[in-house]
Amino acid sequence: METIVFDRCTGTAGEIIRAGDLVAVPTETVYGLAANGMDADAVEKLYEVKGRPAVKPLSLMVSSAEELEQYANSVPQAARVLAERFWPGPLTLVLPAKEEIPAIVRAGGSTIGLRCPDHPLTLQALREAGVPFAAPSANPSGEPSPKTAEEVLAYFRGKIDGVIDGGPCTLGKESTILDLSCEPYRVLRIGALSPDAVADALVDAMHIIGITGTTGSGKSSALEALQERGALVIDCDKAYHELLQISEELLVQLREHFPGAFARGELDRKALGRIVFSDAAALEELNAVTHGFVQQEIQRRLRQHAMAGGRLAAIDAVELISSGAADLCDVTVAVLAPEEQRAERIMARDGISHADAMRRIRAQKSDDYYRENCTFTVINDGSREEFLSAFINTIREEL
Repeated sequence: METIVFDRCTGTAGEIIRAGDLVAVPTETVYGLAANGMDADAVEKLYEVKGRPAVKPLSLMVSSAEELEQYANSVPQAARVLAERFWPGPLTLVLPAKEEIPAIVRAGGSTIGLRCPDHPLTLQALREAGVPFAAPSANPSGEPSPKTAEEVLAYFRGKIDGVIDGGPCTLGKESTILDLSCEPYRVLRIGALSPDAVADALVDAMHIIGITGTTGSGKSSALEALQERGALVIDCDKAYHELLQISEELLVQLREHFPGAFARGELDRKALGRIVFSDAAALEELNAVTHGFVQQEIQRRLRQHAMAGGRLAAIDAVELISSGAADLCDVTVAVLAPEEQRAERIMARDGISHADAMRRIRAQKSDDYYRENCTFTVINDGSREEFLSAFINTIREEL
């Protein structure tokens, strides 16, 4: 058999694949050995030539995100989000397979991996063929994946019908494989695209509501209402206190900046509170130390929620604006309340005196600051039911 080299053009390569023969194709990752993914006989030939175990399923190359629904059932919103962000590109999405996909492609399983390669010649061949390509890497099983047409020919000259010479692969590393057929989503193979990049794309597509305002304003009621609607709730104050228990790096920095709060060797949180809530400069210094740690924790929790299929989240922080956390939010809501009501709530919540409560209140920014910097403002000066009704009506479009 003569192996035809299509020099930087597809020629009749798409027609050859559609007819049931094998052609190696370039991608941004590695060269793939392509067969008609809807032709069981062609796929069987691919397994034989490559020496691939029949128990290993194949993925299908498609030409665009519009083909998701053509080959997969129950396509989640996450798949559309990721295809829009990363296709064409090095991401394979595993989804419930349509029954018409040959069992040999799925290795008898119920899922199918779909990928849109980032190479113009292979995309052109896909469009010309009008069928998806079953295309594992173009190497005998166990051998290194080829990154040039010459490497493909060294493996398969005379054994396959053709190879499209698209030049060297730009990435040289296989695609990342993400299983979206179950929750939480699972990264089955880390390839050219990092798991964090995948999770961040899902986070970007989430509805994230920022809740802020003066301490003691009653934000917890708003957060409970969002949690009942499936939202991940991130209380930045609680996250900070949890970090105090697990982050040695944070404690080291606090000790350097506030040695007076470590009089007995361990952090005295009440002593730290007395220091920072009586000195605006000290409070600003504390925020400068802690904001970076809390931001990292916010991102970690958002990624975890997104990879579990979550689509709604709320971030609660007094310093939502100045910390930069508001940049993650679609909208921000300031929850405000009369000063004396706030003092009573703080005293009951933290077990401190009225004087200490007022010291905390007066160390914080004014109501006008929150009104000017937030998308919406809700005043919590009545019953809980009245407040929640006003709050939900304010953010209804985000739910």
